[in-house]
Parts: sequence; structure tokens; C-alpha cells
Amino acid sequence: MSTIVSLLVNAGAFYIAAKFLSGVKIRGFWPAILLVIGVCLLNVFLGPLLKVFSLGILSLGIFKWILDAILITIADYFIDDVEIKNFWWALFLAGLVSIIDGILSGVIN
Repeated sequence: MSTIVSLLVNAGAFYIAAKFLSGVKIRGFWPAILLVIGVCLLNVFLGPLLKVFSLGILSLGIFKWILDAILITIADYFIDDVEIKNFWWALFLAGLVSIIDGILSGVIN
């Protein structure tokens, strides 16, 4: 059950963050859920490969932020109701989602 709650919290974070960023459009809550699922699946399959290339810049979690933006950009390509203008908007989205997710998780737990 905690996996479903985590999925919904992350989808809520994506949906809320998209409302604040003009370069990001998520047309409904279902596309936000699909985006979370897509990013999770991409993280399972591409995450380890991309982390190998990050060995030189692992400091301060900066690469995790960049990795999330890369995965969001790839997931955006496959989901029609999600539109992210470019990589920089995906980077802003990844940072804002991280902050909102932390707040929502703290409120729920």
C-alpha cells in the first residue's frame, strides 16, 4: 500500500510543480501518474547505466538532479499529455518536484 501512496504523492508533486512552471504542461492527474511510472521504469532500466557515467560528479547530489531531469525528458517523449519545452524546464521540474515531494511526504507521514 505504501507504494501506491508514494506513487500518488509523487504524481501530486509533478502536478503541483507543473502549475508553477510555464515551460511544463501536464494535462490532468492521470498523465502525472503515467509520468511517475515512466520515470520509475526508466530509472530501473537506464538509471544504472547513466550512474556509471556520473562517477566524476557525484558530489552533493547534483548528478541525481540532472539524472532525474534526463529521465523526465525521456518520459515526456512517450507521454502525449505531458509537454516539457526543453531540458532546462525538466531540470527546474526535477528540483521543484523534489522539494514538493519532501513537503508532501512530511505532511502525510
